[in-house]
Amino acid sequence: MLRWVRQQLGFDPPHQSDTRTIYIANRFPQHGHYVPQKFADNRIISSKYTVWNFVPKNLFEQFRRVANFYFLIIFLVQLMIDTPTSPITSGLPLFFVITVTAIKQGYEDWLRHKADNEVNGAPVYVVRSGGLVKTRSKNIRVGDIVRVAKDETFPVDLVLLSSDRVDGSCHVTTASLDGETNLKTHVAVPETAVLQSVANLDKLVAVIECQQPEADLYRFVGRITVSQQAEEIVRPLGPESLLLRGARLKNTKEIFGVAVYTGMETKMALNYKSKSQKRSAVEKSMNSFLIIYLIILLFEAILSTILKYAWQAEEKWDEPWYNEKTEHERNSSKILRFISDFLAFLVLYNFIIPISLYVTVEMQKFLGSFFIGWDLDLYHEETNQRAQVNTSDLNEELGQVEYVFTDKTGTLTENEMQFRECSINGIKYQEVNGKLTPEGFSEDSPDGNRHGLVKEEELFLKAVCLCHTVQINADQTDGADGPWHANGITSPLEYYASSPDEKALVEAASRVGVVFTGISGDSMEVKSLGKPERYKLLHVLEFDPNRRRMSVIVESPSGEKLLFTKGAESSILPRSKSGEIDKTRIHVDEFALKGLRTLCVAYRRFTPEEYQEIGKRLHEARTALQQREEKLADVFNFIERDLELLGATGVEDKLQEKVQETIEALRLAGIKVWVLTGDKHETAVSVSLSCGHFHRTMNILELVQHKSDSTCAEQLRQLAKRIKEDHVIQHGLVVDGTSLSLALREHEKLFMEVCKNCSAVLCCRMAPLQKAKVVRLLKTSPEKPITLAIGDGANDVSMIQEAHVGIGIMGKEGRQAVRNSDYAIARFKFLSKLLFVHGHFYYIRIATLVQYFFYKNVCFITPQFLYQFFCLFSQQTLYDSVYLTLYNICFTSLPVLIYSLFEQHVHPHVLQSKPVLYRDISKNAHLGFKPFLYWTILGFFHAFVFFYGSYLLMGEDTSLLGNGQMFGNWTFGTLVFTVMVITVTMKMALETHFWTWINHFVTWGSIVFYFIFSLFYGGIIWPFLHTQDMYFVFVQLLSSGSAWFAIILIVVACLFIDVVKKVLYRHLQPTSTEKAQLTEAGSGINCLDSMCCFSDGETACTSVRRMLERLMGRCSPARVSSVCKVTEETCI
Repeated sequence: MLRWVRQQLGFDPPHQSDTRTIYIANRFPQHGHYVPQKFADNRIISSKYTVWNFVPKNLFEQFRRVANFYFLIIFLVQLMIDTPTSPITSGLPLFFVITVTAIKQGYEDWLRHKADNEVNGAPVYVVRSGGLVKTRSKNIRVGDIVRVAKDETFPVDLVLLSSDRVDGSCHVTTASLDGETNLKTHVAVPETAVLQSVANLDKLVAVIECQQPEADLYRFVGRITVSQQAEEIVRPLGPESLLLRGARLKNTKEIFGVAVYTGMETKMALNYKSKSQKRSAVEKSMNSFLIIYLIILLFEAILSTILKYAWQAEEKWDEPWYNEKTEHERNSSKILRFISDFLAFLVLYNFIIPISLYVTVEMQKFLGSFFIGWDLDLYHEETNQRAQVNTSDLNEELGQVEYVFTDKTGTLTENEMQFRECSINGIKYQEVNGKLTPEGFSEDSPDGNRHGLVKEEELFLKAVCLCHTVQINADQTDGADGPWHANGITSPLEYYASSPDEKALVEAASRVGVVFTGISGDSMEVKSLGKPERYKLLHVLEFDPNRRRMSVIVESPSGEKLLFTKGAESSILPRSKSGEIDKTRIHVDEFALKGLRTLCVAYRRFTPEEYQEIGKRLHEARTALQQREEKLADVFNFIERDLELLGATGVEDKLQEKVQETIEALRLAGIKVWVLTGDKHETAVSVSLSCGHFHRTMNILELVQHKSDSTCAEQLRQLAKRIKEDHVIQHGLVVDGTSLSLALREHEKLFMEVCKNCSAVLCCRMAPLQKAKVVRLLKTSPEKPITLAIGDGANDVSMIQEAHVGIGIMGKEGRQAVRNSDYAIARFKFLSKLLFVHGHFYYIRIATLVQYFFYKNVCFITPQFLYQFFCLFSQQTLYDSVYLTLYNICFTSLPVLIYSLFEQHVHPHVLQSKPVLYRDISKNAHLGFKPFLYWTILGFFHAFVFFYGSYLLMGEDTSLLGNGQMFGNWTFGTLVFTVMVITVTMKMALETHFWTWINHFVTWGSIVFYFIFSLFYGGIIWPFLHTQDMYFVFVQLLSSGSAWFAIILIVVACLFIDVVKKVLYRHLQPTSTEKAQLTEAGSGINCLDSMCCFSDGETACTSVRRMLERLMGRCSPARVSSVCKVTEETCI
């Protein structure tokens, strides 16, 4: 019971040690001193609430918002003291906002509960009591032996015990975890691999010791101790033995595994992405405005309280004959009376703080985010991928980006590798018609048409074929001896690899005669010019980003032990002691200058004594439970030395479509682009030039290959001096990882100064954390620019999470970048529309929404404040309590919400074709102090016109009503309220450029609804109302011709000055956006109800369809281009 309560409250039981001990099949030691460790059950909980904690937890989260908490205080004040308005006026809007938000969050959580129950209730088979028992997934315990069949997903994190294959191997796909679709091979230890039946497994006595749960999908440290005939055999366990929950079993009939991590402790659960905690600049501005309006509210309340007591200083006003004080009031404390009056005025004016602003902004962001997914211009047909929104909180931030940090491989390039050149033994080769041809030779030259491969070439190609993690389609492995061309060279095999580089190299080797035909047990099979060879795979030294290389140790058919290594030239060449090192280094630089990705290949022969020493060290490091990674790194460095260099490879990664145009558009929009890549210096520079990141006319500055602080600082000072001297020329900066580390250590300010004066920056040889550090450096600089990071691989995740806006590319390096991003797109070229169109629209919409909300609430409450001067500050309300309650909820809410969803102040094609328009909204231009001040002053001006216009026109005449009755307090207040509702609604209409039938419906419908509601509310005696001050007031008001005249005159007077101001500014000081609007109108783009230009003669009923097509981006490019030929500069 206690554990259940702890789980409900969100407390995880603390782990007692750094490791966990798991007894397979839960066969615990029989001695009485053993205390079993407590592990989590296998329930997945993605929901946020339970039945018990939903109400308190949700209310707590909602009242953390300043506006909600403020209105709660106001509501409590109204309940505790005698205030001029009913508690309902504050309580009902607060209840509405809280309820709507709670229903939305409750429904979303109910869907999560439903999904959780489906997962937790899935049937599984567990080995218990000597047989297979069917149970539910949530009932699996740590230590249970679980059976999983082909194409089923793993219900827990399992250590593989055996499979239907003799060697205990199986194939899985982890597409649902990291997006990699290639098959991965997992293997069981030999002692358990032979236990292929339930009966044998039930007799297994073994213990697993492993690390406590962690989120890293690719890290697992453990060991298994198997007891056989009074002997204990210890074997290491690594990632190759762990089957992750969510992965799927492929090409294997069934497997048995023991559960090691369950429920919320599985790696999949630990990788659940929590809701983004990033806050947009607009939200920060909104909070600042709320504080300013809170100060205005306090000022008005204090001023009113002081003026009340100043007025009551005269005896005749302190206690007039018609309002004598009670004995209690006379004897009460003056301080308490002052506080009570202050709170009463606070309640009277509290609606200046817009409570419905938050819920409207939430709805706008949530509903508006659908338009990105619906936009067919962001749909990639080849891969059938739409744009994806992971958080809607940052929509408007897309319109404020000042810096773009982009990865290179897979983001700017296709990540589709094609083998181009290689260097073997100091000689450059190219592939010509399926043959390796030395540079300078052709097929027609005497030496060009060679038969076979020389010894060095064959060894190089064998190294390429053996040193990799490539898999072969299982359907073809049995047919490896299948169809061959007559020369026995061309392979029909289909390769899969997590690294496109490896796949390209293995495929190239197969085309020129050395074919990797698969892995059988612990042997790798290769065909060299049709002759099969079998190499025994002894050890794999896995790739890691610190070593930047991978190796395999194999036993050749002759029994020789060989190490084959491939990796970056910076990690291979320094470790090579023989071979054509200098020539290969020159060739690697030449490949890089052509923009090719380079790898060096080397090998080493082991004597029996050396191999015995290596095997011993590897076993010790791999069975260590503490600091296994560090120990393995030391052993790997010991093994990968004294290498003999074989050569290098050059692989081309093609640029994505329209990358150059996109980068140029970003530059025109005032956005600086930084490329952060792990590639070699020369490769990165070459790609930067080809994609337009660097111009040929640009002065390229370099900060590379620095080993000390002093040289780095001196170079930075020289670069800063050159930039000042050549300030007319555009500069580009190239920095490598080691120099960057030095620059950030002690010369951060100088480095930032150099970077900010450069048009483009390229950082090469970057580690993942260095990418994030660079983003943080810009993000936290004094100017606080808005940053965007875009990448496609797991190494880009830290950068994506660090930036204000993170965008994942749905590429070929898994889905980790996409899962951790705020938005995901299929190609880099889509970034331009995402920023210039969607970002522009979202920012303009929400900027207007926020300021309009404050404006209409100033209009609402200021007449209430002015009215106190006419009622001796008696706290008499000007409006009826129902009007106070419904003003923000019903009468003025829909027009601004529809505006914030559909407004398009400039044609989307104009925005995309003129990136310079993006500059008009940069640096939060529409939500700065000046626009805020304008809207606030406009609100006060309109409020004064409402009140004094109504007073001057109607207030002095007591017989202007149609039936000759007196023009009283409620009639005057209703007149002011009527003028106000019409004016603020018309003001929204003036701000709207893009009119649809929905805009017309909600704009004019809101005014009509107000009139109909008022007629019904005041025209009927409602039995459930305590008082009905408004009975027949509205009907009598509308019966007066003078009232109609006053309404029209005041509305026109309010809006006239605003219209004149807009016209004058448009003609005298037009912005680039306003010029584009004029150009758009003059060039023939007058179809405001469609996204594209449509021909005449369409039926009337197509207007709705056209509007939806525009909103969803459903434009026919062919149709657009055909019409644009006629309208010339209209659509580009």
